[in-house]
Amino acid sequence: MAIDKIRYPEFLERVAREIDIPPHKYRDAVRRYQAVGRWLEDGEYSGCSGEVVIYPQGSFRLGTVVRPVRLGVAAGYDIDLVCELPSTKGVTTPQLIKHSVGDRLKQHDTYSRLLDDEGRRCWTLEYAEEDDIGFHLDVLPAIPDSGLTDTAIAITHKHDWGYDWSASDPRGYAAWFDGKNQAAFVRHAPEQKLAIQRLESHIYARIDDVPDQLVRTPLQRAIQLMKRNRDLHFNRPETVAYAPISIIITTLAAHLYGGEGHAHSALVAIVEALQRHAALVDNRAIDPGLAGLGLIRRLPDGSWYIANPVNSDENFADRWHEDGHARARAFFSWLEALQTDLLNPPTHLDPRRFKEHLARALGGAAVAPHADMLVRPAPEVTPRRRVHISNPAKPWRSG
Repeated sequence: MAIDKIRYPEFLERVAREIDIPPHKYRDAVRRYQAVGRWLEDGEYSGCSGEVVIYPQGSFRLGTVVRPVRLGVAAGYDIDLVCELPSTKGVTTPQLIKHSVGDRLKQHDTYSRLLDDEGRRCWTLEYAEEDDIGFHLDVLPAIPDSGLTDTAIAITHKHDWGYDWSASDPRGYAAWFDGKNQAAFVRHAPEQKLAIQRLESHIYARIDDVPDQLVRTPLQRAIQLMKRNRDLHFNRPETVAYAPISIIITTLAAHLYGGEGHAHSALVAIVEALQRHAALVDNRAIDPGLAGLGLIRRLPDGSWYIANPVNSDENFADRWHEDGHARARAFFSWLEALQTDLLNPPTHLDPRRFKEHLARALGGAAVAPHADMLVRPAPEVTPRRRVHISNPAKPWRSG
């Protein structure tokens, strides 16, 4: 038996589909957040006058959602929902906005039972499912913050000492990401929507019914695979705190995506470009002429900087200097692991050990249905026939 390297990109595509949210779960999630949105929109909030705006953000909006693995155990899907109340900082407070949204959720018989304890920024509804795959619906209270951009918001942040505002712009970020992804989306959408409609005709009667949010480009697939490997690589209690956050992975990958045709080639380009920044860990200079460099920077004080592409004042790497630059070191160590986990897996191993390697890198449940496609039977060797000639003709026969 031998490992078929040629089919490896196709294998990664199939695994990415396994860890993605399936269409029927996507439909259920949309129904749930739309119902929550309608309930919040119909509420009355002190200090607010105007229309409440509800919209998804994060990986669900960007098409990079992955069923998480936390400490080695598969968890429910995370769905992030913004609840933007029509108010301003001058007439309200972050505590009032946060509690107004929480109180509205508590007024609903079902949502009050699903509601978790107050989080730092969100209210979380925990949906359990019969098939043991649930949802965590995070509702993020916010108000417009037009002092930054037309789409910026101020979100509430609970500290030990009280409440404060934080700046965010999920709609602006989504528009930026869509711009990086648009050309690939146009190429892949027709074929993928047709395939989804044929497989899920009981959900989508026509191709036009298939939502854009279910189309996955090589960029989105690459991000999904990186996030899944990240979850498994940092699956121990002592390392989970240093796992690269999803917004960093997504931002850097989107910057570096060059229109590659499949997830594997996109991964190769992204990871190799990011590895060129590794010298920064030792505060060494990097060649500014190489493509992709400068996305990760060391500032004069030694701290790290990865810019929010829609708000340069927000630094996604603002904690990388902590604990002796532990998060920065963990990030570049993980990139090295990605090389052997996903980009150049050890195909010299025997098939059993190779499948075990892939299971550790991407999860056994996602790998098992597709691993056999990589195992190529060894070519059959036809035994050489031995021919015995009796009584050969002259000149070979003596006598």
